[in-house]
Amino acid sequence: MKDSSPTTREQTPLVAVQNMHVTFGLQSVLRGVTLEVPLGQTLAIIGESGCGKTVLLKTIIGLVRPTSGLVRFDGHNLAELSDRELTRQRVRFGYVFQNAALFDSLTIGQNVAFPLRQHASESQSRIRELVFARLAEVGLPESVVSKKPAELSGGMRKRVGLARALIMSPELMLYDEPTTGLDPIMSDVINELMLRTRIQHEVTSIIVTHDMRTAHKVADRIVMIYPVSRLEPDEPQLIFDGTPDELETCGDERVLQFVHGEAGERLTEMQQTFSDRDL
Repeated sequence: MKDSSPTTREQTPLVAVQNMHVTFGLQSVLRGVTLEVPLGQTLAIIGESGCGKTVLLKTIIGLVRPTSGLVRFDGHNLAELSDRELTRQRVRFGYVFQNAALFDSLTIGQNVAFPLRQHASESQSRIRELVFARLAEVGLPESVVSKKPAELSGGMRKRVGLARALIMSPELMLYDEPTTGLDPIMSDVINELMLRTRIQHEVTSIIVTHDMRTAHKVADRIVMIYPVSRLEPDEPQLIFDGTPDELETCGDERVLQFVHGEAGERLTEMQQTFSDRDL
């Protein structure tokens, strides 16, 4: 019989964002965002370009500091941590960048090993063993180790980026548009790898994506962010929070237009904007 009394750590959300605002100059990007991500959950963040999805991802790992509000990781307020302690906490994150963000001057093996060389004290033989294991996990042969990123396809570079993110056995995986620029088959390969990663490593995952197939296939939960500039002053920026099945029956027309890729009234608004500029 499963124990019905969870531990304290299981009760505490791994990630907690509380009434967070992020402003760049006069531009408000995130406004009053409150969000919790329980241990083990896979969360997809959707929303149109420029609504603040990637900024939210970067605040969660402390790359962007909130203008107000706070972000907690495993109970730690990131804003209160010293640079040294923040670096120590970031070792617990794995980040898969939109364009893989590999070092062009390094080989694939050196790219994947980079976090280990920076943050661990493993032997050369152990590093080599881990690099081969992670590359195999994402379906890449040992022969790619000596190649440079420019010699690989876009899908292979994405998989190298995933292997690098996994090399430190992170507790939290963050994916920024993991399938952007890929054909449907390779996109599904990446989706399958994200599913396997969750099972094999028991990680908590946050995925920023425009790809509704990815959101439906990989996520346990989906939230949608709406641009601050299109909201009324008292409207929440998170306009949907629920399961993939609940997304399809959402009553908010803004959500349904995005999910089904429909311009709705947006084309009329854009035409009016251009007309106003011409006056």
